[in-house]
Amino acid sequence: MDKYFEMIRIRFLMMLAYRTNYYTGILIYSINIGAYYFLWSAIYGSKEHIVGLSMTQMTTYVAVSWMARAFYFNNLDREMAVEIMDGRVAIELIRPYNYLGMKTMQGLGEGVFRLFFFSAPGLIIVYFIFPIQFTWDPSVWGLFAISILLSFLINTELNLLTGITTFFLYNNSGLIRAKRVVIDLFSGLLLPISFFPGWAQEVMKFLPFQGISYFPSMIVTKGFSHHQALEAILQQFVWVILLFLPIQLLWYFAKKQLIIQGG
Repeated sequence: MDKYFEMIRIRFLMMLAYRTNYYTGILIYSINIGAYYFLWSAIYGSKEHIVGLSMTQMTTYVAVSWMARAFYFNNLDREMAVEIMDGRVAIELIRPYNYLGMKTMQGLGEGVFRLFFFSAPGLIIVYFIFPIQFTWDPSVWGLFAISILLSFLINTELNLLTGITTFFLYNNSGLIRAKRVVIDLFSGLLLPISFFPGWAQEVMKFLPFQGISYFPSMIVTKGFSHHQALEAILQQFVWVILLFLPIQLLWYFAKKQLIIQGG
């Protein structure tokens, strides 16, 4: 495992070298949160609650969703596509580690950097600007920590699946862009799942996307009861297992399909 922990450390240090990009990112995310705050203020108007969420809970939900995105978001699919197309993947496959495991650890290293240098300071800044209310219940934050780690795994697995398709499609840039739009929309980042029509909510119960943003955000805003939070975490864990299976199957056939286009 030492080499995988080293991957986390190396990616963390690589991100640290370009940390100015993430300081400006805090500003951009804060602007996004502000825009959504004024939008939801207009939507709520004089209403105290909409679908069980108060305006304060909604503001907190938006802030947590965007700052949590900084932790679970990564470009592993795009990195894999580039490595496959330029031939570098051939070198990676003969090195003494699992290629997909290495990519996952690199994504985790990037996520840890974003957590400490982006999400945490970003939440502190928006806390003093917008009417955000955090709970100080350690059990809630404990459940949130587990949930956000599982959301990272789900998002990373979807990225790995998308990246592996490069072996078969040779150029999957369109699929990568479409995947990102689908995740942002159906994960609850742009709109909480509870605001979707009933039939859409039923369909999304059979999809992994709400486990990426909606579940952890609802946990930390106490939009879920303790029992609902535990059910959400269990559902996230199940999706982590279910997504692992097609990744392994697709990876098995992808290595047999390997065609080096460059390098």
